[in-house]
Amino acid sequence: MHPVLAACADALIFVLLSWGLWRLFGRSVPLAVLPIVIGLVLAASGWLPPELGVPSAIGDKLGWVGVLALAFSAGLETRQSHYRPQPEAEATPSVPAAGPVRARRSVSRFALSAGLALVLPFAVGTLAAYGYFNQLPGWTAPRGDGWLGAVAIGLCVAVSALPVLIGIVRELGPLHRPLTQVALAIAVVDDAVLWIGLALLLFLAEGTGLSGWGGLDALAVATMIALATLGAWLHRRYPSPPRAAVWLALPLYLAAGAWASSRLGLHALLGAYFAGAVLAPSWARQLPLERLGGYALIGLAPLFFGHSGLRIDGEVLGWASLQAALALLLVSVAAKLAALLMCPPIARLPRREALAVGALLQCKGLMEIVAATILRDKGLLSEHAFAALVTLAVLSTVLTGPLFRWMLRGRRAAAQARYEYV
Repeated sequence: MHPVLAACADALIFVLLSWGLWRLFGRSVPLAVLPIVIGLVLAASGWLPPELGVPSAIGDKLGWVGVLALAFSAGLETRQSHYRPQPEAEATPSVPAAGPVRARRSVSRFALSAGLALVLPFAVGTLAAYGYFNQLPGWTAPRGDGWLGAVAIGLCVAVSALPVLIGIVRELGPLHRPLTQVALAIAVVDDAVLWIGLALLLFLAEGTGLSGWGGLDALAVATMIALATLGAWLHRRYPSPPRAAVWLALPLYLAAGAWASSRLGLHALLGAYFAGAVLAPSWARQLPLERLGGYALIGLAPLFFGHSGLRIDGEVLGWASLQAALALLLVSVAAKLAALLMCPPIARLPRREALAVGALLQCKGLMEIVAATILRDKGLLSEHAFAALVTLAVLSTVLTGPLFRWMLRGRRAAAQARYEYV
């Protein structure tokens, strides 16, 4: 088939069909997971005719641009996720009579809660992978046997999907905003730590150290430092830049960050995320971040995620893969909920509200799919593990909203409590 026609068929399957199903289901299923599901179904069933030319070369390029833009916008979100006070409200039975709880009074408690919400699932997931999952047939990764492969799975289990979680929070509406804001604040911290952990794991996997580095590698490191330094300087020197300058800086930052991380042997998505995170906050505030991420999520990234699902070996999809995904889901949800119960981010936060925050943080969404894709591309995940983790991402994302509402059933605390995070 002609490349343009193949690209049109690609867009019809993974972009338009995903959007149509999302609207058909009343937006109850997150749009982010639908292209993956379509790709998984096509891979398992073999229904896609080879002569259709899907996945197409043009679709691959457009999807790659879309997922780079998503990673970049996720980095931008980390600089713009500020949560403002809600209107005053009277105390309810589930809120202590002493009055509203202010997160600013215990930054250390918030940091400890965010750290535990990442470390506990990571530790439990790593140990489960090392002791059980990596012993299953087909789960040994090409370059990730032993603890290295277990750590790769542990990272995926620990993920909290910031971009998708933002969309789910918007769908939940203002009734639950105080609690959802706390969850988003934790997700911002955990998301940044996740990308740092991914970078460290990839460095360990490469195992080359500094001996094999050349001039271009040094230039890549200098580029990363220059992006961060320039962002801080622009924020101080030009707090109100012209809109045209901001739009000109976006592709330059994105391209420089993606190239630098690729040159260092890491994944380009790591550099794209980093570039967004170090862009001057005052410049990022000039951008319609929600629309930028939305355009990438709806119009381009479905091609990338649909192709990722489509390229999974259909033979690894089945009851065994689903069983593994369900076991990983149980481990992930239990560890997140336990972490929030052990150390709630807000002092005197009722148990049900703490569990509700944990229900939001167990959402995997795009971030786990991106992380699993990076790790598979680098040989740290096998096809069996990748299929199970993608299925886990779909299940956990779909479960997020219903689990959150179930935790808060019969309670109005989320609408009347006031939590501040600055």
